[in-house]
Amino acid sequence: MDFSEKPQYAEFLNMVNDAYKSFDKDILHVENILEASSNELFKANQKLILERDSTKTKLENIVNNVGGVIFETDLHGNFTYLNKAWTEYSGLSIKHTIGKNFKDFLLGENIDGNLKFEKLFYGKKKHIKFIFKYYRNNKLMWFEVKCKLVVNHKAVPTGFIGTIIEVTNLKNIEIELNRASKSKDAFFSTMSHEIRTPLNAVTGLTNILLMEDYLPEQAENLKALKYSGEHLLGLINDLLDFDKIKSGKLNLVEKDLGLNYFLENIKSHFSLRAEKKGLKFYLVKENELPNSIIGDDLKLAQIIKNLLSNSLKFTEKGSVQLSIKNLGIDKNKIKLEFKVVDTGIGISKDRQGSIFESFTQADSDISIKYGGTGLGLSISKQLLEIQNSTLVVESELGKGATFSFVITYKVSNRLNGFEPDMVKIQPSYEPLSINVLVAEDNKMNILILKKFFSNWKVNYEIAENGKELLEIYKKSDFDLILMDLQMPVLNGYEATKRIRKLSNPTKANVPIIALTAFAQTDIRKKTERYKMNGFMGKPFNPIQLYNLLKSYSKDLINKPKVNINAR
Repeated sequence: MDFSEKPQYAEFLNMVNDAYKSFDKDILHVENILEASSNELFKANQKLILERDSTKTKLENIVNNVGGVIFETDLHGNFTYLNKAWTEYSGLSIKHTIGKNFKDFLLGENIDGNLKFEKLFYGKKKHIKFIFKYYRNNKLMWFEVKCKLVVNHKAVPTGFIGTIIEVTNLKNIEIELNRASKSKDAFFSTMSHEIRTPLNAVTGLTNILLMEDYLPEQAENLKALKYSGEHLLGLINDLLDFDKIKSGKLNLVEKDLGLNYFLENIKSHFSLRAEKKGLKFYLVKENELPNSIIGDDLKLAQIIKNLLSNSLKFTEKGSVQLSIKNLGIDKNKIKLEFKVVDTGIGISKDRQGSIFESFTQADSDISIKYGGTGLGLSISKQLLEIQNSTLVVESELGKGATFSFVITYKVSNRLNGFEPDMVKIQPSYEPLSINVLVAEDNKMNILILKKFFSNWKVNYEIAENGKELLEIYKKSDFDLILMDLQMPVLNGYEATKRIRKLSNPTKANVPIIALTAFAQTDIRKKTERYKMNGFMGKPFNPIQLYNLLKSYSKDLINKPKVNINAR
């Protein structure tokens, strides 16, 4: 076609041609840009790879040089990752271990606390922590495992990640501390037994002499001997209670407490002590008090007696007062404020903080002049602290002292003041109609019991060990068994166990009261575990012993028997 005749076609074709040329240039330009971008991306990618490899190397160096094993497992405890410390600790290669289960390397009995492996690794447990022992080349090593559950972006659990750290030194220290603690407990128990046994003879024989006829001029000496024995026993008990508190083994025993009867008993005891020293003793009930509360009566008695004894000791003239105030009842709980106020020597401001420290008194001269261990206030303070209370002192030197505390108790549902049968029975020392079998191997204790029983007209037999007691018991019937716990041949626990298994239900259920001079912190639980009806501590308190026998005597055969737990 001749485009000269139709120039408009020629112009159109030129435009198309120019457009193609322009498009080719654009494509070339884009290709150049893409090539440049590709080069930049390649360089950036290479840089990222280098940084990744560098970071990975650094992380591997860190992971492989930390002081412990870092591991990953699946939900079943199969290893998916381990650092090099695994080989160092276990002696096994990582290649050999990956894919194998944790329990393949860990026997159940090697886990501290006898935990089952199946209870350690499972998907619902978010955190796992335990200690296990591992023998390598006959060397015992201890390791601590800590790990946590790992979840994916959909919050689905996928496995565990954690660490294994050697804690051999710490575990060995813990084991030695436990051994030391057990040795200390054994020492205290043994010393308690060794001290209380001769002390039982001193106080027991003194009580017997006071019960019998004596010359008028002997009265003062006998009372002084009785006081000295009881004072020594009080010091021993303070030391034992101090040890229990420090070891955290002192527990609260809550039960119904007749508050008014409790306070009158305190008044009766301390009025006599104050009178002998030429002091006045006052019991002040500031407002209406409930007849009965629920709390640990022994701890409350110990606190108040410690405070009153302390005030009597440091008061030469004037008075000592115990006051009680009802601060209100809220949700069946009552707040009581106790105050012990004296007119004694007082305590200077700078010394008031130190008087609550163990074995510490306000002044060294005070210890020389007045005596004492400095444990009473410390024990009282700690007994209150475990009951969420605190001991407060207000005093000035030469102007007496006031010790106070506010304590919360539950209000009892009993309508009348609760007085246990053991308390109601007054020690008139009338003849008792009861047959008692006693297991006791100490000659002096046997002598004292025989004296008591003779005065109270008690029918009894003595066995010097558990085996002998069983032989006597199979041939005769008894209303009560007094069972010493520490005896040769067969101890009191094992003898009781055999009695409770007898086929005759009457004989198998005979009341058994444990006799012990030991200061074991678990004595109450242990006697209950062996189905004993209670325990009584040595030295024997004649009033407690008499009341115990009377509660099981034929005179009270239709009354419910009571347990006794007396130290």
